Amino acid sequence: MKDSAVEAAALGRKFGGRTGSPFARSRGRAPGSAADPAPRGPGRGTWALRECTVAVPAGRICAVVGPNGAGKSTLLAHAAGLLRPTEGSIRVLGTAPVAARERLAYVAQDKPLHPRLTVEETLRLGRELNPGRWDQAAAERVAEDGLFADRTRVGRLSGGQRTRLALALALGKRPELLLLDEPMADLDPLARHELMGLLLAEAAENGTTVLMSSHILGELATACDHLVLLGAGRVRLAGEVEEVLAAHTLVTGRGSPADLDGRTVVESRATGRGLTALLRTSEPLGAGWESAAPSLEEILLGYLRTLDEAPAAEHTAERVPEEAAS
Repeated sequence: MKDSAVEAAALGRKFGGRTGSPFARSRGRAPGSAADPAPRGPGRGTWALRECTVAVPAGRICAVVGPNGAGKSTLLAHAAGLLRPTEGSIRVLGTAPVAARERLAYVAQDKPLHPRLTVEETLRLGRELNPGRWDQAAAERVAEDGLFADRTRVGRLSGGQRTRLALALALGKRPELLLLDEPMADLDPLARHELMGLLLAEAAENGTTVLMSSHILGELATACDHLVLLGAGRVRLAGEVEEVLAAHTLVTGRGSPADLDGRTVVESRATGRGLTALLRTSEPLGAGWESAAPSLEEILLGYLRTLDEAPAAEHTAERVPEEAAS
C-alpha cells in the first residue's frame, strides 16, 4: 500500500526461549552472534505478536488499543526499529524502520530522559541531535505550559512534567511518524485534554502520522480517526473509526441468542430488558428488537470482553465476513 506510514505483514515476535535478545545492538552485540542467537523456529517462549498484519494510512491519528499484554508496546517498538521480528516483516515510511529513524520520533512508556540534565539542556540536546529538522518553536509550545523553569533538572520533574518534556522533544524533531506508547497515562484529565489538543494541532499542521497506544477509550472517538485493536498479539479489528462505527449495531430485545443466528455477534449478554447484543452488521433486525448506533467505546469494550472467543480480524472492519460469527 503506497500511502501506508506503517505496514506489517504476518509480523511475529517471541520473547524467551531461543529467540535472540531484542536489545542486542544497544549492548554492542551483533544479532545472530554466539551472544545473541538468531531465532530458530517455534521453540519455547511467549509470542507478544503473532501473524500481525495491518496497514496504517499516512496522515492518520491511529489508536492502538488492547488489554495489557496484547502486544501494543511490542508493535510500536518494532515500528521504531528497536526490535527485530521473529517472523514476518514491518515497513515504516516505505522503508525498513532502522532506515527511517531520522524521520520518526518515539516516546516510550517510561519516557527515558537524563535526570541530571536541566529542561533547557534537554531541549538543546534535542536540537543538536537533530540538525536540519529541529523546530525550537514547536518544542517550546509543548514545554512552555509545563510549570517548570528552564533550569529545573529532569530528575525533579513530576510524571506529568516529564511527559510534556518528552513530547516536546518528539514534536521538536518534526517527525513524519510519531510513535507514542501510553503517552498521557500519568496526566490528570484536564492536562491530558489540553496536551492532546496541542498534539493533534501540531500533527494536523505538519501532516504527521501518529500511532498511539492508549487505554483511555472514551477519548479515542474525538482524538483518533483510525483504529487498531490487538488481542493476544493478533489484530482483532482495524480500520477507519467512521467505518468501524458504521459496521456495528447495538440491539436490545426479549428474544433468545438463537434469534441472532446468521449474524456476526461480537458480544451478547442478558440485561434487564432482555438481551443486548453488539452485532457486526449495519442491517437492522426484525420486530421485537430495538437497534441503536453504538459508541466507539461500546464497540471496543464488546471486543475486549470477548477477545478469548473472537477470531482475528481482517485489515478493516468492513472486510470481516458476516458469516464468521464469533
